[in-house]
Amino acid sequence: IIRSGIEFNRLGQKEAYYLFREHPGEGSFGESVRVPASDVLHIYKPLRPGQIRGEPWLSNVLLKLYELDQYDDAELVRKKTAAMFAGFVTRLDPEANIMGEGEANEHGVALSGLEPGTMQLLDPGEDIKFSEPSDVGGSYEAFMRQQLRAIAIGMGITYEQLTGDLTNVNYSSIRAGLIEFRRRCAMLQHNIMVFQFCRPVWNRWLELATLSGKLSTTGKETSKEVKWIAQGFDWVDPLKDQQAQQMAVRNGFKSRSEVVSELGYDVEEIDQEIAEDQRRADSFNLFFDSDARGNNAAK
Repeated sequence: IIRSGIEFNRLGQKEAYYLFREHPGEGSFGESVRVPASDVLHIYKPLRPGQIRGEPWLSNVLLKLYELDQYDDAELVRKKTAAMFAGFVTRLDPEANIMGEGEANEHGVALSGLEPGTMQLLDPGEDIKFSEPSDVGGSYEAFMRQQLRAIAIGMGITYEQLTGDLTNVNYSSIRAGLIEFRRRCAMLQHNIMVFQFCRPVWNRWLELATLSGKLSTTGKETSKEVKWIAQGFDWVDPLKDQQAQQMAVRNGFKSRSEVVSELGYDVEEIDQEIAEDQRRADSFNLFFDSDARGNNAAK
């Protein structure tokens, strides 16, 4: 059974994927090849039971993005049109301009123009009036901001991350937005990337290393115990964040290993580096106020 380019066996398990040799936009005939499912990492966020393919992350806002782009183009044309003003000379004498002076030529260009610093003398009974085309108005910026906020919500990010506009944010608002966004990132890192990408790659590596004799069977079983550490995030005010982490560790609410993992580092590597720094400092008789051993001895 083949559904949406995925081949299933009678038990409903994925057997193979049918993939294009080239991108569909290259203009080729769309020839596809059969690739075993064991050689494919199909990474997506399942939203319902039985879902076999993922949804694009922009699917919720694609229509709004298209319509907003059309609106923005229309407002740009409107703004350009508003900048193109024209002047009209009116005369009280209907028989004036018998020779056709000042009329447009065959290309539609007026024979009379306006240049900077011009002082135009008018005949008696003549008057000049300029067109006043409608402008975009004051609601354009507010409307665009509201639409972009709705798009950002549909994408799961903040308005500031979508547009780069930080004019109306403060420390509290940007921190609140980043906390929610980073929760979403942590979910994607640990629940999708680790399970659908990192673990299969690691298991395949262990299997090939064991088959090649580079890793013993005992070492393979031991190496299955892996801790995945995702990339850490920097905060708006690192000093306050470090003080909060320090208080949590001292009060027993967090372990030091957890704090180091949240920063995206391995606590064992950090401890080895600290021990190496301390040994090197001792060999040169160097003392730093960050060394707790010297501080405790001084007390």
